[in-house]
Amino acid sequence: MEAVAYRLGLRNRFRGITERQGLLVRGAVGWAEWSPFAEYTRPEIDAWWQATLEAAEIGFPAPVRDRVPVNVTVPAVAPEVAHSIVSVSGCRTAKVKVAEPGQAFGDDLARVEAVRDALGPDGRIRVDANGAWDVDTALAHLSRLSRFGLEYAEQPCAAVSELATLRRRLARGGIDVLIAADESIRRSGDPERVVAEQAADIAVLKVQPLGGVRRCLELAERLGLPVVVSSALESSVGLAAGVALAAALPELPYACGLNTATMFTGDVTSDPLVAINGEIGVRPVVVDENGDWRAGPAATAAWQARLAPVRATEEDR
Repeated sequence: MEAVAYRLGLRNRFRGITERQGLLVRGAVGWAEWSPFAEYTRPEIDAWWQATLEAAEIGFPAPVRDRVPVNVTVPAVAPEVAHSIVSVSGCRTAKVKVAEPGQAFGDDLARVEAVRDALGPDGRIRVDANGAWDVDTALAHLSRLSRFGLEYAEQPCAAVSELATLRRRLARGGIDVLIAADESIRRSGDPERVVAEQAADIAVLKVQPLGGVRRCLELAERLGLPVVVSSALESSVGLAAGVALAAALPELPYACGLNTATMFTGDVTSDPLVAINGEIGVRPVVVDENGDWRAGPAATAAWQARLAPVRATEEDR
């Protein structure tokens, strides 16, 4: 299979990075993406490769819808920047990053307030803390943030047991904030524990970390929770797998976190997968092979070296 590294700049710092890199792989049915974050190691990154193989060699299941509702993602930016991002997005749901290292809770409050102002009273707001809070902190912060009418809080605490405790304490306190599990599903090694401990109301599924569209569909059926499909900050090639999952789910009650191509200064295609009126159409992505997204031979060699032991294990099976 042909493989080439890409490099895309980010408009705002996100997850501590200003540039996203990955590997585009061309197989029998088209281009796919392999882009585990730099800090991820084996065996975790093996599932990412299973998703790449599915997209490159098999293709995706048939869709049951031709458009997917999406949210706009708001990084940990200043309130005026957050307001602008939401205002120009065309989306009626916004996911706001909170608990950014080096920032205070007052920054979170100001950012969420700006997003509520941009959306108006009928828009939906969800916050994502990436597991940064302990239970007491999460309870206190969500109590204050709840006045903005939160749709849900994504991974407010790191551990499944903490999420379960927080969920019970929110209910006892009359704080109407649902809990969505992300890392507790895709990185715990035991996603069913979220359901067993009644730790979440919603499951956030990401195709690459969970091993492909079909594996995600099977997991969604086992979990029995409403699903939000989200990206792993991929190029439009990787996003196409997330859109395929969202399009194939029997039910899709929430907007998905798949409008992240807007966070880049460029893309690997001249026709990126971005929302129009809050929705992304289900369609293939055509890679612009003459684009300036290529990271160069050294980056491609480094990514291929990182992938080599993963592929060797796959060939030994």
